[in-house]
Amino acid sequence: MSDVVRRYYDDCVETEWERLATPYRRLELSCTLRLIDEYFPTEGRVIDVGSGPGRYAVELLRRGYRVDLVDLSERAVEFAVKRLGEIGLEAESAEAGDARDLSRFDDATFDAGLLLGPLYHLVDADDRARALSEFGRVLRPGAPGIVGFINPWGILRSGLFEFPDVFADRRRAEELLGTTFQVGERSVFTEAAFIAPPQALAEIRTAGFAVEARAGVEGFAAGMLEAVTRIASENPASFETIEQLAVQTCVHPAYRDCTEHLHVVVRRLGSDPAV
Repeated sequence: MSDVVRRYYDDCVETEWERLATPYRRLELSCTLRLIDEYFPTEGRVIDVGSGPGRYAVELLRRGYRVDLVDLSERAVEFAVKRLGEIGLEAESAEAGDARDLSRFDDATFDAGLLLGPLYHLVDADDRARALSEFGRVLRPGAPGIVGFINPWGILRSGLFEFPDVFADRRRAEELLGTTFQVGERSVFTEAAFIAPPQALAEIRTAGFAVEARAGVEGFAAGMLEAVTRIASENPASFETIEQLAVQTCVHPAYRDCTEHLHVVVRRLGSDPAV
């Protein structure tokens, strides 16, 4: 994970905080919260790796979990601590750090975890393996986690509205149909790796996790940023229905592999007899 990525997130802390509050991106938040409510234990200590400015930490703390935040961007961590304090919440710890090195935490410390974001920016498969290994190491045997990937199959569709110029280069557009796709620091995003479901699941299993479920967290509305934004503005009641249906359809086989964000529910294998 390069300094390019760190600088990118240092420069857009406020934007990242607001991102999951916008109508279309709120679908991602709502669907992920469904997974948390369905698969996480009802209490315990949770590690949020790639915590950003703390949007998920807020929701976890409100549910009564004890939460530790780790993010590459020191500015994002500082923002998260400040924002949590403003609403009367406090994390167990909040520190800048790299997902590939969680050595500040002992083995089997956490009852659940989030790894949402870091794997977007680890373009080398060995680095993603290190991050997954560290994530698994700090989870207790049998503990659940949610691991996030950007899915090129969903990006292909969203590109029709968000960056149609990509289709001017047919070879480059067709690369989105593969299992991996990389973008450089001068892209519309930043240095990143997009990993399709087959590759994502293979990397997760190789790292020693069982796969419990996977979700395309934009659900049936994937790729419809402009339409969802317009409907939310013009007819809030209709948007509420869209949000509910997105949550309902995010794990449906017809949608879970073709949205921009793939979230995989994993369970750390180990000696726990329940595994």
